[in-house]
Amino acid sequence: MGSLLEAYERRRQAGEIRPDAAQLPVVQRLDRLADDLARLPQAGGLFSVFRKPLPPPKGLYIHGEVGRGKTMLMDLFFGEVQVARKRRVHFHAFMQDVHARLHQARQSHARDAIAPVAKAIASEARLLCLDEMQITDIADAMIVGRLFEGLFQAGTVIVTTSNLAPQELYRDGLNRHLFLPFIGLIGERLDVIALHSATDYRLGRVKAHETFLTPISPETDAKLQDLWRRLTDTEAGEPMEVDVLGRKLHVPQAAHGCARFTFSELCEKPLGPPDYLALAHNFRTVFVEHVPQLGPERRNEAKRFVLLIDTLYDEKVRLVATSAQGPDGIYPAGDHAFEFGRTASRLKEMQSASWWGKKIAET
Repeated sequence: MGSLLEAYERRRQAGEIRPDAAQLPVVQRLDRLADDLARLPQAGGLFSVFRKPLPPPKGLYIHGEVGRGKTMLMDLFFGEVQVARKRRVHFHAFMQDVHARLHQARQSHARDAIAPVAKAIASEARLLCLDEMQITDIADAMIVGRLFEGLFQAGTVIVTTSNLAPQELYRDGLNRHLFLPFIGLIGERLDVIALHSATDYRLGRVKAHETFLTPISPETDAKLQDLWRRLTDTEAGEPMEVDVLGRKLHVPQAAHGCARFTFSELCEKPLGPPDYLALAHNFRTVFVEHVPQLGPERRNEAKRFVLLIDTLYDEKVRLVATSAQGPDGIYPAGDHAFEFGRTASRLKEMQSASWWGKKIAET
């Protein structure tokens, strides 16, 4: 089998990958790692008991904005690398598996549940590829440092992607000072490389005028689902929890920097600015389904919707929504109708190609 660079070039020549100079340093670094892993002796090989084990190579932490090709490059690496025991998994699903294993270990009255879980995972994967590392839950934040330390000590090589640089992980999280040693561990055990491409390839799949869909109907539901599929490469995201001032904000679906809610889940529950700000800090695109027309009797829901849109707007977050009415018709009269005029204006601006990125207008 050829090198990772050759596989990347074949896909580029076939038109499956657009030429992007920003991706090349990441491909080259992954190619070197593939070579280093291929040179390691396989466990149980001839004379392996007499040979001093080679130290594992440093893994890789690839970060950059959504849609720059991080997942594609890691998956290309995973498919090409010659390692007998390897595992590729989304980070959120990985942590769910870890919590399930920890629960089983505690059921057996293990004094230290994390150590045997790390040992078991390491025995299953000499190479562990984790897509979209994102720490939003204090339980994950308190576990992940010791877990990764155990994996590194057992010789597991980790390659991970993230939308955030290491120092931005778990930003504003509860008891974040307890999480900081993990950031130091990343710097020691992984090479950190940024993928600063100017192009968000997923956005090229979306026309800006398609992002606020009216009225609510099976047709607009299907269009929203198509947009979700194009921006996340999934039919449905995974549920997750985001810490907000020591409590949890439930995200029904999350995938590749996108979060998906119904209007009811965001605006009919007692949520406020801290919840919406946490949402904006953790996701770059928010889907809101079934925004109803709101009468004066629903002023509380209207106020929350105003706060939601103001927060997403101020944080430059993209919005995809289905609505019973266009922006001007959502809340035509009521206590917050004057404020809602600004919200309607922002909703219109958030549909523009300039808001979503110039590449949209070109496709």
